[in-house]
Order: sequence, then structure tokens, then C-alpha cells
Amino acid sequence: MRDLCPGLGPERPEPVDPGRLLRLGTSSFSNKDWVGPFYPAGAQPKDFLKLYAARFDAVEIDATYYGVPVPRTVEGWARKTPEWFTICAKFPREIVHGGDGPKPHADRVLDKELTYPVRDEFLGAMRLLGPRLGPLLIQFPRFGKGTLDREDFGARVNRFLDDLPKDFTYALEIRNARWLTPEFAAMLRSHRVALVLSDLVRMPMGDEVEALLDPVTAPYSYVRLLGDHREMDRITTTWNREVVDRTPNLRRWADVLSRLLAREVPTFVFANNHYAGYAPGTLARLRALVADVLEDRPRPEI
Repeated sequence: MRDLCPGLGPERPEPVDPGRLLRLGTSSFSNKDWVGPFYPAGAQPKDFLKLYAARFDAVEIDATYYGVPVPRTVEGWARKTPEWFTICAKFPREIVHGGDGPKPHADRVLDKELTYPVRDEFLGAMRLLGPRLGPLLIQFPRFGKGTLDREDFGARVNRFLDDLPKDFTYALEIRNARWLTPEFAAMLRSHRVALVLSDLVRMPMGDEVEALLDPVTAPYSYVRLLGDHREMDRITTTWNREVVDRTPNLRRWADVLSRLLAREVPTFVFANNHYAGYAPGTLARLRALVADVLEDRPRPEI
């Protein structure tokens, strides 16, 4: 596939403007396959985040989904990044999934006795990030038959959000397409929690969500480019180049983002390697497409 990522090689770093409305980043920063195409040859894992923060202005931490990090890890993230850099992180799986395998455990999801102690430990760790802390991601799995129904889920989410400390910001992602309703968005809006717009198999795209409801439910918006994990694992096992052309989807996202920018909604966009094969490449492509859309319009900083 032709390289459409000029400016993202190690010899031409992407400029960072901490004041812009559109903040781009990847889901994780620690992939060793990026040494060469993104990180300089010979870069060591201990230096990845510092190098990353010279190229992007936000990152989404995936590791917190699998366990609450120890304080020295979080303090290291802060120490290696500029003060204006934004770190978002996932709520632990124990809170939003509860299962030991792929299938979520309905009885444990958002259970107050089981999950609130983990919630408090997680939030305490994230507080160490200080001004770098961005929205914390509450990512739910898809709930199939025999787990949770929409009404039970909505009631649990409403109670959970009501109980969350108000000195943090949050974004919430669901993966049951039929549960994405104006009523659900209104509930998130009442808590000032961002509805996550995602490019994910079996979920509606951002412009399809716009046709159903106003996707802005908080003073900021949150977009995740995730793709089809199983499809990508069949195609590749290395993550140093784009192997699937997602340009048609990214054109649609550029239009969605241009509308959010026209409303002056600060927006975070995070891309996963499993979206097209190489997350930094996805973001370079998206940035160029957004710039094209805005070319003939009054242009906010991106």
C-alpha cells in the first residue's frame, strides 16, 4: 500500500500545538513494531512515551483496563510528558466487564460492593497525573443474550455515573448498537459524560449516530477508531504499516470532525493499530483529510 504518511517518520516530527481543538493520539504508545517507522531506530521502551509526546498531544492508556497501575508508573507517565499533554485511561475491566473470559459477568458489572473499591483505587492513581489527566474511558463490552438487558444496563450506568466524583471527566462507550438512543444520550448529557463515537464492527459510524441524536453530551467529544480486531489479526501480526485502506471511512470521520470543530467542541480522537495496521499512519491520513474538508471554511486550529 502506498505510504500516505509523510511527516510521521522519525526525521520529520509532527508539530504539536497544545491549544488546538482537535487532539489526536493512539491507543497505547508502547508497540515495539513502531521502532523505525515512528520511533527512531534503536529507541528503547523506557523512552517511548517521551518520544511519543513530541509527536502527538494525547494518548489513551490501554493497560489500565487490565489492572490499576502502581503510583510510580503513573508518576513516570507524568514525568515523561509536557504539562499540556493529555493522558486518557480506561477504567479497569473488573468494573465494566467483570468476567474472567471473553463473556462479561452480568452480576458483577458496576456492582457497588465489588467495583467501587477498585474504582476508588483507579481514580486515586489517575489523580497523580494532575493537569495531564484527560477524560477517563468507561468502555463496556457488547452484552449478549443472557447477560444484561438495556433497561438494567441503563439503570446501572445512571447510578454509577451519579456516584462518580465530579472532579474528573469521563467518556463512555457502549457496543450494543440498539442501546444507542436519544434517551441514553440524554442520560449521559445529564452527567456531562461524553458519548464515545466509534468506528467499530457492528456499531454505527459517527455520521449515522448524528442522524439519530446529538452526539455531543459533554463539553468535549471523544472518538475511537478501532476497526475489526478479528479481521486484522487474520491479516497481520505486525503493526508497522497500514495494511487496509480505511480512507472511505476516514473521509466520513473528517466530515464528522469538521462539524464538531464548527461547534467549537474540543475533540479527542484515538486510533488503534487494529484499525488499519498502524495507528500513527491512520492519524496522519485523518489529519490530512480534516484539513481538506476545512480548506474552504472558516478554520479553527486543528
